[in-house]
Amino acid sequence: MNIHEYQAKQIFAKYGVPTPRGIVANTPRQAVANAHELGGKIWVVKAQIHAGGRGLGGGVKLARSIEEVEMYANQILGMQLVTHQTGPEGKLVQKVYIEEGADIVDELYLGVVLDRAREMPIIMASTEGGMEIENVAHDNPEKIIKVPVDPAIGFQGFHGRELVFGLGITDPAEQKKLISFASKLFKLYMENDAEMIEINPLIKTGSGDFLALDGKMGFDDSALGRHQDIEDMRDISEEDPDEREASQYGLSYVSLDGEIGCMVNGAGLAMGTMDTINYMGGTPANFLDVGGKANAETVAKGFEIILKNPKVKAIFVNIFGGIVRCDRIANGILEATKMVNVNVPVIVRLDGTNAPEAAEILKNANIANVIAATDLADGAAKAVAAAKQA
Repeated sequence: MNIHEYQAKQIFAKYGVPTPRGIVANTPRQAVANAHELGGKIWVVKAQIHAGGRGLGGGVKLARSIEEVEMYANQILGMQLVTHQTGPEGKLVQKVYIEEGADIVDELYLGVVLDRAREMPIIMASTEGGMEIENVAHDNPEKIIKVPVDPAIGFQGFHGRELVFGLGITDPAEQKKLISFASKLFKLYMENDAEMIEINPLIKTGSGDFLALDGKMGFDDSALGRHQDIEDMRDISEEDPDEREASQYGLSYVSLDGEIGCMVNGAGLAMGTMDTINYMGGTPANFLDVGGKANAETVAKGFEIILKNPKVKAIFVNIFGGIVRCDRIANGILEATKMVNVNVPVIVRLDGTNAPEAAEILKNANIANVIAATDLADGAAKAVAAAKQA
């Protein structure tokens, strides 16, 4: 689950992570009132969407008067903001964050993410603040500092020293401030089951203080039961409606850009299925894990959601019957064809518990567009071929 910048900064405040003052607004009138309340002579008007690259897309504006605050709020609110993370369809801006101006001397990057290879969180930092970290990693990977932190011992002084020395910060007072900043950020990450925290840019002011000028935060969905306050921050208008609908039926669904729909049980098998489709020369249209409790209704809902995508030219059903029985899936497929107009070829590979019974069910059903596959490679190859012939 992701949250907005203004929400991330509310959490920062609870942990003493310094940020500029700001107030969220839903209308231009509120934006003007917020600017008056903050005071000063410079304000920043920021679109609030769950995506990075807002500034490049025209969603972040520096206002030097109250009139400009109102003008920019009028421009940004209601716009379909397109960034490199939203896709060409963009996202509708429904809120803006009015933030006080800051005395920026330097811009850094600071984040905490999970390193799956090391099986522990790492603190990432760079002197290239304000730039897309993906571009820095590609063009200047040596400028990214990675400090792994074992959760068993937590953030220690030597982690902080590695961080400030890597960033080239030599002033002892500034070193102390940044180490304190990073320590609080790591504590926030661990205590809230975060998956990712990104501050880009982290600014140094003229007084040598460090402020989170931006804030991006994502959390482990499976841990939200421990964090009701964070779950209450969920903005469903920012989430994909198909993914939201799938979750109501216990389906894990993520839309992709390909043309072969995938219906699989188990996240690992789903990833392997998508990889095999790519290897065979095709492109997956989605990730869909039906889980271990699939029935006719959930399978039918899976087909319905997959077929909402007009790009889908074939569907590959790849089930390994462990918890879920293959014959149940086979019957689910038959019921789904009655409940949903499945108008593309469906390649079915069922293996495991009751696989022979499942094969017999599908064979006797004699449905023209259901094609049996013997294994993963055979299924992927047939799905790619069917999509190309469509």
